[in-house]
Amino acid sequence: MHRHGYKGRKFGRETDQRKALERGLMCSLLKYQSITTTLARAKEIRRSTEKLITLAKRGDLASRRLIIARLDNLEIADFLVDVIAPQVKRDSGYLRIERAGFRKGDHAELGTISFVDDIDPDFKQPAEKGKK
Repeated sequence: MHRHGYKGRKFGRETDQRKALERGLMCSLLKYQSITTTLARAKEIRRSTEKLITLAKRGDLASRRLIIARLDNLEIADFLVDVIAPQVKRDSGYLRIERAGFRKGDHAELGTISFVDDIDPDFKQPAEKGKK
């Protein structure tokens, strides 16, 4: 047996459970700008969240619809496109993972995933002049 072409971690879950876990973690990260979870989960959601942020920086209707479909949460998707994406000043590497010790119960390694840039949740995008 070989493991060629198998991307991502399984977390000992079925596909639908794994997708729901990933969506929940991504929504929490985008809502609170920083979360602490196991290191493996943090590394896994960094991949998909950075792709969503890159998509949100385009800001068009098609990318907004793709983000809504992937997050399954309209409120968080709008927050990502309207508030977070305009404040991100880099082309990639939007998130950082810092090791946060070990969980007490099962000694799983924890990591804190957060944005590299400071994000102001009360950000208002300036209105564009000359557009009808």
